[in-house]
Amino acid sequence: MDPIPDFQPLYKQVYHVLVRRIAEGQWRPAEALPSEHALAAELRVSQGTVRKALDALAAENLVVRYQGKGTYVAEHTQEHSLFRFFRLARPGAEGEHVIPESTEASCKRRAATAAESTKLHLSRGATVVEIKRVRLIDGVPTVSEKSVVPLQLFPEIDHQDALPNTLYSLYQSVYGVNIVLAKEELSAVLATKADEKDLGIKPGSPLLRIERIAMSINGERAELRTSRCDTRNIVYAIDVS
Repeated sequence: MDPIPDFQPLYKQVYHVLVRRIAEGQWRPAEALPSEHALAAELRVSQGTVRKALDALAAENLVVRYQGKGTYVAEHTQEHSLFRFFRLARPGAEGEHVIPESTEASCKRRAATAAESTKLHLSRGATVVEIKRVRLIDGVPTVSEKSVVPLQLFPEIDHQDALPNTLYSLYQSVYGVNIVLAKEELSAVLATKADEKDLGIKPGSPLLRIERIAMSINGERAELRTSRCDTRNIVYAIDVS
C-alpha cells in the first residue's frame, strides 16, 4: 500500500496517491481504476474519501467518471486535446472553437537556448527537439507554430513517421506523458518576413503571439510552444466565470 502523508486533508492525500500511480503508468489511458470500494479498502479510508478524491481528479480532467461503469484514466484523443487546449474560434461563434489542420512538420535536434532552458527547467545546453509547422483553418494558413521539447523526455520523437494533428495524444500514447495543464502568455507582435512566408501576411501586420508551457501530470515542464496567429478571421476565446 502506498504511504499516505499526513499533512493534508485525507481526500487530498488519497488524491496524490492516485495521481502518482497514474503518472507511473499503473493505469494506462482509457483503463479503468479499481472501484471506490476496492480503493477504500486498500488505502484504509472511507469510500466517501475516495469518492471526493476521484471527483477532484475528474474536475482536473485526469480521469473520466461514467455513471454505472466506473472511473477511467482520461485519454488524450485528437478531439479531446483540440477541444481542451486549442482556444481559437470564429468571432461571435459563442465559444465554438475551430478545428485546425496541420501541415507537415519539420523537426531538428539542437541545444536549448538560455531562455528555453529556464522556461523548461533544463540544464544549460540540454538537447531539445524543435518542431515547426503551420496550422490551417478552413484551408487558410493561420498559425505558425514552434514546439520545443526535451529530447530526454521524448526520445526519438524527431524520428516518428508522422506527427499527429495534436502532439499531446502522441506524448501520452507513446511516451506516457500526460499533459494536464497549459500556462499561456499572450502578446501583440508584428509580422516578420518569416511570417509572410508561413502565413501570407505582410511584414508589419499585427499578429497574436501565444507562448505556452505544457505541464505533465507529475509537474514536469514538457513543452514550450510559441504560436503566431493571424487574427483577421479568428479570435482567442475563453469562458470566464
